[in-house]
Amino acid sequence: MAGALLTEMNTELAEPQPKALRMKKMKSFQIPDLYKSRIIGGIKEFRRQQDKLKRDFTPTRLDFGPVQFLVARHFGFCYGVENAIEIAYKTIAENPGKNIYLLSEMIHNPDVNRDLHDRGVRFIMETSGEQIIPWDRLTPDDIVIVPAFGTTVEIQQKLAVLGINAYQYDTTCPFVEKVWNRATAIGKKDYTVVVHGKPTHEETRATFSHSKQAAPTVVVRDMAEARQLARYITGEAPAEGFYREFRGQYSEGFDVTKHLQRIGVVNQTTMLASDTQAIADYLKQVMVETFGIEGRDVTAHFADTRDTLCYATNDNQSATYGLLDADADLAIVAGGYNSSNTSHLVELCEEKLPTYFIESEHKILSPHLIQHFDLHRKEEITTVGFLPDARPLRILLTCGASCPDAVVEAILLRILSFFPDARPVEEVLEEVGMMG
Repeated sequence: MAGALLTEMNTELAEPQPKALRMKKMKSFQIPDLYKSRIIGGIKEFRRQQDKLKRDFTPTRLDFGPVQFLVARHFGFCYGVENAIEIAYKTIAENPGKNIYLLSEMIHNPDVNRDLHDRGVRFIMETSGEQIIPWDRLTPDDIVIVPAFGTTVEIQQKLAVLGINAYQYDTTCPFVEKVWNRATAIGKKDYTVVVHGKPTHEETRATFSHSKQAAPTVVVRDMAEARQLARYITGEAPAEGFYREFRGQYSEGFDVTKHLQRIGVVNQTTMLASDTQAIADYLKQVMVETFGIEGRDVTAHFADTRDTLCYATNDNQSATYGLLDADADLAIVAGGYNSSNTSHLVELCEEKLPTYFIESEHKILSPHLIQHFDLHRKEEITTVGFLPDARPLRILLTCGASCPDAVVEAILLRILSFFPDARPVEEVLEEVGMMG
């Protein structure tokens, strides 16, 4: 299965999980009403009650007559996002008159970040790491919120020098911290850490920073870079080429002749599960062939780590595979254009049918025009005639882990407005058992 987890890590390499992950039941968070949706929230709660173990990833079908929506089994705000939002809004409410800063975007959603900015929160850096507000503008009395992606050890130290406690308002997702712990655990076993992630992504930059404290670390973006790394493991490529090819992606003091003999793979939590699986399997096989090892002996050169994707990424991807099993005319995926987990959902949908990646309902300009993000061109484009004439029109609907339910509802209602003969919302919800 494409969304399957990686092989379970050997028990001797397992580290204690963050407190939040040890909870038998996920806590509920206080989320502002502007992000909630009666329709989408109702669908989610209905499915949760019907399938508490999330074994059924078939979509929910909402039949409005001329148009049908197939809503993914799992999508939207995850544990880490809800935790970050709760902390941020609570911090604002409890500290009137104080300067409140975010290191960078709270999450990759423009609506959330815009609302925080409108409430007076200022951003210290762009998501790229480019400085917006100089460090010397900050004082010990200021509040600095660490976003859900976490931050680097270097920035934590910088804040400490400024007299600011980087951990007091830390919204780092516990699943991101889990990756850091995993990297530390295998580093203590003298493995080099290979991080599957986007080198410029905030989370990967943070993971790289924390990992290199405990182990030599190198980042690979994709399978192509994993294959290039393999050439240095086997000795096929001269060692000096590594430092050119992986510039900016390896830790200081990395010795390609020594540090590629024992490796373990962790990942950015929002990567595509099948990609991480393939990279881990490939590098493991390279180690087996290079060092002539079989069976249990593989752990002498390859740390058999568990998948470090978060539960929401796994569930969202599994739900998307379930969504794509249905017959449909197009897909709409909602989320921030810089959201990694959302972009992977778009990639999956694009393999099967026309897919439109939009931030909000405002991008649906008319029944004929839509503005959407093209992943390949890395720009927003306008498409004419995005709604085909098929009746009933079948639309797949999902979103990323940082997208509010309210945005998904607004998209659904916007499209419904183009069909004056559509059945009433209340009637459809009652039909699927969500009301009455």
